[in-house]
Amino acid sequence: MLARYFDHAATSPLDPRVLQAMLPWLGERFGNAHSIHSWGREARAAVERARETVAEALGAEAPEQVVFVSGSTEACATALLQAPPGWVSPFEHSAVREPAARLGFRVLPCSGVRCIPPEEEPGGGMFAHLSVSNETGTIFHPRAVAPEPCRLLVDATQALGKLDAPAADADWAAFSAHKIGGPKGIGALFSRYPLERPMILGGGQESGQRGGTLNVAGIVGFAEACRIAMLERAEAWERAARLRAVVLEELGGVADLRVNGGDAVVPHILSVSFLGLEGEALVIELDSDGYAVSAGPACSSGSTEPSPVLLAMGVPAEWARGTVRISFGPGNTPESARDLGRSLRRAVERLRAMRS
Repeated sequence: MLARYFDHAATSPLDPRVLQAMLPWLGERFGNAHSIHSWGREARAAVERARETVAEALGAEAPEQVVFVSGSTEACATALLQAPPGWVSPFEHSAVREPAARLGFRVLPCSGVRCIPPEEEPGGGMFAHLSVSNETGTIFHPRAVAPEPCRLLVDATQALGKLDAPAADADWAAFSAHKIGGPKGIGALFSRYPLERPMILGGGQESGQRGGTLNVAGIVGFAEACRIAMLERAEAWERAARLRAVVLEELGGVADLRVNGGDAVVPHILSVSFLGLEGEALVIELDSDGYAVSAGPACSSGSTEPSPVLLAMGVPAEWARGTVRISFGPGNTPESARDLGRSLRRAVERLRAMRS
């Protein structure tokens, strides 16, 4: 069944090696990492070893720059509180876009997939810009377009396991384990500076930067997923590129089709739009054939409105509504990718025939 799962940008299956690393901490090694007895010290040591592995994968300069949180949404929300509101790109995931709007951030204008620096003096606030689009796979270089002297928040959720040292140029960066074969409910906030405004207080965990009992099994699993992602990154990139090419080959010649995201993309995500159709209808058609894809981010599933990210990238609304996101990962094969492409072609033909 995993061969037909093409929604890895929403979530990835738990890698069996990650599960094996987690199991002891879900069983006999159950200690609270902040207890001072031997069970607690053992758990704390596992957390700190994991922090070193995660820090290396993120490109952090020191392990203490990694704060374990529940995932990228919490990481982004926490980071947005650390500096005065500044600017945000129009390409952000809702985890950044919505809280930034409430906090008074202004949206930078753009041309295609490139932000246009503001004409007025930006001041010393925060600039938020993701590094890889969760919708199109577009690769951005946030530091290159960051208004000076703004501090930089990077949502690097889709960059982990794909790009080298995804936190290296950021002041803050957000990550989730479940995008790279790790468990859900655990992630990391990279913070170049100690957090001045923690979101969750109480207990003093994470050096007072994030209260709450540590999810030791999740943290260990996150670290193992990072270790595997670093080890297999080049191989995964090549595999995704082959699968992407197979799907596009099968869609060759389909009328009124466009590929979104520009020239610089990670191959793991393929966004295609079909004029005159609804992405949700295509998702349902493919699901009936046994394939999992999406019409956009999982958090906005069910919405019939065109994606604001695609609109910002210059995709006309009548095209954006007919968008399908295909995302590749472990388990997908050239054969299943070819079958998916053929099934998508048939679905397009069926729906267009119904409309004619």
